[in-house]
Amino acid sequence: MNKTVIVTGASNGIGRAIAKAYAAAYLNVIIADIDEENGTILQDELLAQGYTAEFIRCDVSDPDSIERLLSESVKKFGSIDILINNAGISEFISPDDVSVEKWDLILNTNLRAAFLLTRGAAKEMKKRGGGSVVNIASTRALMSEKDSEAYAASKGGLLALTHAMALSYSGHNVTVNCISPGWIHAGDADDLRDIDHQQHPSNRVGTPDDIARACLFLTDEANDFITGENLVIDGGMTRKMIYEH
Repeated sequence: MNKTVIVTGASNGIGRAIAKAYAAAYLNVIIADIDEENGTILQDELLAQGYTAEFIRCDVSDPDSIERLLSESVKKFGSIDILINNAGISEFISPDDVSVEKWDLILNTNLRAAFLLTRGAAKEMKKRGGGSVVNIASTRALMSEKDSEAYAASKGGLLALTHAMALSYSGHNVTVNCISPGWIHAGDADDLRDIDHQQHPSNRVGTPDDIARACLFLTDEANDFITGENLVIDGGMTRKMIYEH
């Protein structure tokens, strides 16, 4: 029986690349997103290529929607073996102006959802003898731009949540890891300037496929010695000392 992976925020960008990578590896792919149009397009694209995919609409800020996602995934494919917590939102608002409602929306979408999804998915993973979870955080969990308090707090929380849940589920062969992407460009590569690439020690801006390949690596059963970790994928930018000369 093929394994089943849930990818949240899979209709676009990084999540879309992750979903396609797992489909190409012949897993059953659950495309979970609030964007029905693009999610359905991706589902149909993967089915046309002979892969197995199902779009399930999910608003990860809503606990009831999360429960429906989990139950429908199990009903469709019989198991949940891998979970990629990718869905997230970002808004840059001055700390003097951010409302409680906006703060809660960002934290609930980016952080609470990962906790609820992991807890729910882990119940199914235990039945199968184990599984893997990857949380998609951000290098903004480690460094910041101004007016990013809610986003930074949510992504920093994901790092802590990762190692906490890795320990909590260690007795059930469930690995929990985190990826912190840097600049990942999901649009037209021609939109980027030479300086955009050159400022990276890697000499290029990242692509969604860079993150997808890392997800495949971390969720490979052979790599179960890796858990509770945060993998920074940013072309070396967080290791680069930057001064104005």
